[in-house]
Amino acid sequence: MGIATEQSHTNKLRYKSFLNSFEQSSAVAIESASHAFFETDAHIDIAHPINKMTGGTGYFEDFIHPLYQAFSGLQRQNSILLGGQYLDSEWVTTTGYYTGHFNKPWLNIAPSHNLAFLRFGEFHQIKNDKVVASQIFLGIAELIIALGRWPLAPSQGYEGVVPGPATQDGLALAPANRELSTRSGKLVESMLMQLTSEDAAWRQYWDEKMLWYGPGGFGSYATIDAFHDFQVPFEKTFEGWGDGRQDGISGVGIQCKSGDGNYAFLSGWPAITGIQRQPFMGIDTTNTRIYLRDCDWWRCQNGKIMENWCMVDTLHLAKQLGRDVIEEIG
Repeated sequence: MGIATEQSHTNKLRYKSFLNSFEQSSAVAIESASHAFFETDAHIDIAHPINKMTGGTGYFEDFIHPLYQAFSGLQRQNSILLGGQYLDSEWVTTTGYYTGHFNKPWLNIAPSHNLAFLRFGEFHQIKNDKVVASQIFLGIAELIIALGRWPLAPSQGYEGVVPGPATQDGLALAPANRELSTRSGKLVESMLMQLTSEDAAWRQYWDEKMLWYGPGGFGSYATIDAFHDFQVPFEKTFEGWGDGRQDGISGVGIQCKSGDGNYAFLSGWPAITGIQRQPFMGIDTTNTRIYLRDCDWWRCQNGKIMENWCMVDTLHLAKQLGRDVIEEIG
């Protein structure tokens, strides 16, 4: 686990300057800011069904402009903004919601002609003040569920808009305390090492009143007992969770992982792989190896994890298991 550095602080301010363009309610301003913020050949991974874009041109033309056309009065609301170094690379990240009146089709999803929310998670690798690589998660499954059109089995948890940090301090623009960042990173890293333990040893790192804001199709849960009832069966659904190296697989792992003050974050594209051995989201067992695009943000307090925002590319996961959600609802 890395930590926030002085360069991370500079990068976060640069990122915030870019995000200010969304407050101008002008697609032209966002387009100009995108070209200035991204390297021309920046490699951008983005949620299915978009999947890949290149540079500021791709970010705007393939993602922001279509969204702007579909959602009248589009606004971007950021609840968390963090930064940190990992393996000699500097990253910044945000999560929050795009919101607007969903008036025109987007990604072949029919509009609701009503207020709609689209959760996002962005991770940008910055070098010399420019984005050189990105991973962008979108809560498309959450949007479809909210529209009442989800074709797979419902989760056992809450599905809906989730709040930002209870402490309302997620926009960490001030220089980070190195010691605090290290403690947060170590706490989360220790928890992650125990996630698939037989005795749920991960429980000791969480507060009893923890909140886990999960991806669409997975659900969100309050209290450690409720999360336990979701997490333990989920761990058993996919056999051999890991980076796949023992099976000769490459390209799976974490690209950024860092502590920033009371927070920590992580992203991998894909982060983990495993083989489906039990039904999931109503999809029968396929014995298929899946590659999970996954990211998280954690808030720590008094040596415990209090809140965790998790996003997964749910539609990409479903497609690997033989279900094309976008096609099914078209």
